[in-house]
Amino acid sequence: MSEALETPAAPAHEHSLKAGVLGLFDSVIMGVAGVAPAYSIAGTTAVLFGAVAFGGPAALLYCGVAMFGIVFAFSYLGRVETNAGASYSWVRRALHPALGYLSGWALVVSALIFMVIATLPVGSNLVSLFSNSMASNKPLVTIVGCLFFLLMVAAVAAGVTVTVTVQIIMSTVELALLVLFALLAIFHAHANPFSWHWFSPGIFHGSSGFFAGALVAAFYYWGWDVTANLNEETKNAKTTPGLGAIIGIVTVFVLFEVFTVATNMVLTTHQLTNPNNAADILSVLGQKVWHGAPGKLIVISVILSTVATLETTLIQVTRTLFAMGRDHTLPKALGRIAPSAKTPLVATMTVMVISLLLFVGSQSFGSIANILTAGVNSIGLQICIYYCFAGLAVVVLYRRQILRSASNFVFMGLWPLVGALFMGVMFVKVIPTLNATDLWVGLGSMALGLIPMAYYWAQRNPYFTMPTKEDRHAVLLELEENL
Repeated sequence: MSEALETPAAPAHEHSLKAGVLGLFDSVIMGVAGVAPAYSIAGTTAVLFGAVAFGGPAALLYCGVAMFGIVFAFSYLGRVETNAGASYSWVRRALHPALGYLSGWALVVSALIFMVIATLPVGSNLVSLFSNSMASNKPLVTIVGCLFFLLMVAAVAAGVTVTVTVQIIMSTVELALLVLFALLAIFHAHANPFSWHWFSPGIFHGSSGFFAGALVAAFYYWGWDVTANLNEETKNAKTTPGLGAIIGIVTVFVLFEVFTVATNMVLTTHQLTNPNNAADILSVLGQKVWHGAPGKLIVISVILSTVATLETTLIQVTRTLFAMGRDHTLPKALGRIAPSAKTPLVATMTVMVISLLLFVGSQSFGSIANILTAGVNSIGLQICIYYCFAGLAVVVLYRRQILRSASNFVFMGLWPLVGALFMGVMFVKVIPTLNATDLWVGLGSMALGLIPMAYYWAQRNPYFTMPTKEDRHAVLLELEENL
């Protein structure tokens, strides 16, 4: 195969992650942990209610259907190439090097923003275990959150096998607690009666409301693709990560729908819109359905979930930076690994420093509720970008196979294309509805990526060389062999 298709690789001893240490069960756990159901519910329910009121179940349903298309896209794209950069590499192959680079950059900046808004709820929830009145104290929440984040960095730096072992324990406890409180909420006295209208498209009152809810829902689901960034460290690397993501997303889809319905039924509008509850809505729900100390058990699930999602997001961003450093599309040092743990140590330390600076700087944005809303909306825009490109990429790469069977047509072609178009249309539709802060953070951080891209392109980096027609045909033949 022509060298134009492949980006340069450094010697194995310098740039090789620990291969073949994760199995299917590990991938499923990482997929669930990446989405972080308890964290997403705790930190985003108030934002979703602010966007669509009682239409949360519908937003999660329709965005979830589209998201499954992107999950299938990642599953098939993973059969093309094993690369820790995932969409950064796959989109380059299928569409264009610039789009591939922007896909990688979108994941990097969204992950960095996420470090801020993920650390806030855990800081708030840890403080609430000792004093509910102090849970909205920003300086205290910031200090506690920073200390907690540093512990997560240490766990990730220790190696992926350590991370996965911790994730299995935490995710098992988290899911058990979520199921327990879901049952308690369903059978509790309800402030609002259940309504099937909560699942109806008509609840949004127009396309702007629909896409505003879908943007927040996309943030709920985001994170399952960590399985793709771990493909170099997974057994059967071309199939296991994709299957793990599919099983993981099914699990969290059910949990999100159940809990969104439960909060609609159990909590009042005042409780859902109170800014002081923005970062710990699950704590409020826990006290409502099981008052006193037992109700605080749900806070443990949020803390465990935040640990899980911070770790998986750190893995995603460090593996992407590692791949970009290895390809010399960012500083080469990012592509170096720790000799013993076989983890991208330089990338991990870089993310740690930037994240802490952003976390402290974010306090100028105002209340915790404002920071969470700006972060969720900004990340939603960036998710739309790289998920849209991935959905289009699989259709282009597998165009010869799409019409060969009904399953190929649905899972390689139609569903990923629908998912890509959904993400693209949502991106365009929500921009007029966002405020200046959301746009500056979401699109401004994406624009910064044009600077290193232009620099390394001008350096004639092989990554930016467009594949020839012969190269593309060779890739199609390789794909047919792998099916």
